[in-house]
Amino acid sequence: MLELWFKRVVKNMLEKVEEFNMEKVIQEFETLTKDAGRVQRETLKRILEDNASAEYLQNLGLNGRTDPESFKACVPLVTHKELEPYIHRIIDGDTSSILTGKPITTMSLSSGTTQGKPKYLPWNDELFETTMQIYQTSFAYRNREFPIKNGKALSFIYSSKQFKTKGGVAAGTATTNVFRNSRYKREMKALQSQCCSPDEVIFGPDFFQSLYCHLLCGLIFHEEVQLVSSVFAHSIVHAFRTFEQVWEELCTDIKQGVLSSRITVPSIRAVMSKLLKPNPELANLIHAKCVGLSNWYGLIPELFPNAKYVYGIMTGSMEPYLKKMRHYAGELPLLTADYGSSEGWIAANVNPRLAPEFATYAVLPQIGYFEFIPLTQLENNDASSSFLSIDLNPVGLSEVKVGEEYEIVITNPADTF
Repeated sequence: MLELWFKRVVKNMLEKVEEFNMEKVIQEFETLTKDAGRVQRETLKRILEDNASAEYLQNLGLNGRTDPESFKACVPLVTHKELEPYIHRIIDGDTSSILTGKPITTMSLSSGTTQGKPKYLPWNDELFETTMQIYQTSFAYRNREFPIKNGKALSFIYSSKQFKTKGGVAAGTATTNVFRNSRYKREMKALQSQCCSPDEVIFGPDFFQSLYCHLLCGLIFHEEVQLVSSVFAHSIVHAFRTFEQVWEELCTDIKQGVLSSRITVPSIRAVMSKLLKPNPELANLIHAKCVGLSNWYGLIPELFPNAKYVYGIMTGSMEPYLKKMRHYAGELPLLTADYGSSEGWIAANVNPRLAPEFATYAVLPQIGYFEFIPLTQLENNDASSSFLSIDLNPVGLSEVKVGEEYEIVITNPADTF
């Protein structure tokens, strides 16, 4: 009975986003989280059933069992390092079911912030679905507090090209794999977060040329822009630092209707030339606004008067950029994005009014199976320093305690570990 209910709820969340209903998404999310323990059991069962034929699980002696107790007893806690031999077999072209029931045909490259270099991680359609669930959930809560309607997003997003490994597996960054999914653009439009830049700019081969044209597109659609965003806060800061250097050239482009000669990529020049028309009035307006600013404070709301907020990941390693972000944003709220890792998404920001420094996240119990390794702060004998004691017996999502500290262990549909 619960399994049928669970599948129905998940199906509803994955309906065509043309039918996106903010209150419905919030209601379903709250229904799932109120029964998180049972939903987690169903999620683990679904993952293990779908991947029962995987070599990795076959070798661990689960023998078809899908309960958390058997899973914990048979499947060890591992890091990426222990799984690298399996991942390299996939990269080299082994098409058998190694880590998952279905063969992996795409790999993601991590950001490299953890190990100092990018690592390969399996990617599949299920991870795209969980990405959309996170986007839908956080947007629903965000839009309830800061409503936008029929607007555009000035999104500083960049998608490098996918490449083929020597075994013929497609590979790219996680964001590349998301942006290149055929459903991404349609779903962002339904979430009223459609980027004002054309695909040729997003997928352009030259970062600076794409950045310049993102800024130019934002200015062209300056009255329609209702949010400014990027995946990470540093990209937004970098974008407006660049604006400080090129704003006069951007004004010239708009005034004359002729794209700067610095843009040399043919596909970008072609699409931008269609967007760009002579508009001396707009160019003069932007020039006057820039000249009137004091040290660029409040630049974003000055350029985009209908923007409601600035959005992106602003916690963790992005927190040092907050001071400069606030300088550019002026009185506009800064809304931090959701909580995830290279291996997969974990939680959504359902309290968007909280400042990034005080952000809290709510785990989506249906997108993966989550365990939490307790960490305990211990004092040294001299009482001058402390260290963390790690308990390698993880607890479940419904067993965590407020105020305690944990490391998160993820089991998702693309990585059964």
